[in-house]
Amino acid sequence: MEMSSSYEVHKSGSNVIMRITYYVCMSLFSLIYFYPMIWMLLSSFRDNKEIFNKPFSLPDTFNFDNWVEAWKIGGMSTYVLNSVIVTSVTVACILLFASLASFSFSKLRFKGSKTMLTLFVFGLFMPMQSFFIAQNYLFEHLHIKNTYYALILPYVGMGLPLAIFLLKAYLDSIPKEMMEAARIDGCTDLRMFGSVIMPLLIPSLATVAIFSSLNSWNELLLALLYVQSDSLKTIPVGLLAFSSKHVTDYKLLFSALTIITIPMIMIYVFFHKHIVSGLTEGSIK
Repeated sequence: MEMSSSYEVHKSGSNVIMRITYYVCMSLFSLIYFYPMIWMLLSSFRDNKEIFNKPFSLPDTFNFDNWVEAWKIGGMSTYVLNSVIVTSVTVACILLFASLASFSFSKLRFKGSKTMLTLFVFGLFMPMQSFFIAQNYLFEHLHIKNTYYALILPYVGMGLPLAIFLLKAYLDSIPKEMMEAARIDGCTDLRMFGSVIMPLLIPSLATVAIFSSLNSWNELLLALLYVQSDSLKTIPVGLLAFSSKHVTDYKLLFSALTIITIPMIMIYVFFHKHIVSGLTEGSIK
């Protein structure tokens, strides 16, 4: 009896040590990855001289004048509005088309479905540079360069493969009996999609929406190439205004970066549970 009790005490102590070690290691890893954002935030309160002379110290004062100046001088309101429009339309299109396509691939059987699904899966492995020249040639002839469409269309195309892959994986885990019961009740395919499938897809849709919004919000290359008008530029391109060939205003650049980064971090913090559940649901049937 005493041996059993001492063994349990030893086992409990070992578990506590392992747990403490785990949390310490994870905290250190989190600090390593999060420190650049902390440094960027602190640098947004410094002036250029202080950034170079005391880069790792706390700012002398926490003054938000840099933020106000960056917003006004950089014309951030226009860039933020353009990014919101492009990102919102992109995410809405991805959610609609991906949910319909994943439902068709998972629950409907039609000729050529496996071939079409394979083509979408190939999209996960194709870098943007592989189709960039053809895409640019096509947009030139369609006369949609320097418009929102030049960004929304490729963003939707690049976001669909991952979205379809995640949503289909979850729909495959839904038992066939649920679909059969809906058909017995007289549901058509469209009504089944709206009344049965969509409510079940909400966690996965939240995951897809966050990934798609982050990708669209931060994309630079296509926005730099397809949009030349200042009134249509998005945030990543607009940030280049703080840096010229010979001079970079770091205090305004860090302030602008902080302003546009904080909303994305807050969205991830508030919806991280949906991201995890959306990625794990459907992994176990």
